[in-house]
Amino acid sequence: MNSSLVQAEALTRAVQGQSVMNYASIFQGFTAIGIPESEIKPRENVFTFWAWKAVGRRVKKGQHGVKAVTFVSVGSKEDKETGEKKAGYRMPRTVTVFHVSQTELEGRQ
Repeated sequence: MNSSLVQAEALTRAVQGQSVMNYASIFQGFTAIGIPESEIKPRENVFTFWAWKAVGRRVKKGQHGVKAVTFVSVGSKEDKETGEKKAGYRMPRTVTVFHVSQTELEGRQ
């Protein structure tokens, strides 16, 4: 999978995800590093490294994010004869998320 597809998939998952189970740890982690709670908006200004790349931003050098858990679909297959997708399962993955204040526009130093 090339980086453009990885970025697009990461952004889609970040924006359209339905789980809010990580919100408490996201708020706690970012307030601990000095970001006011009123400025933390998961799915709006808190994304993974690859999701930020997809919107034309990059994480500033030396920034530390907050760990969160997400579930990714794996094992789904498409039947070549019928085109029907066979369900797989969802697997937990640990990801690191960054606040917009920890990023800069791509191409800026």
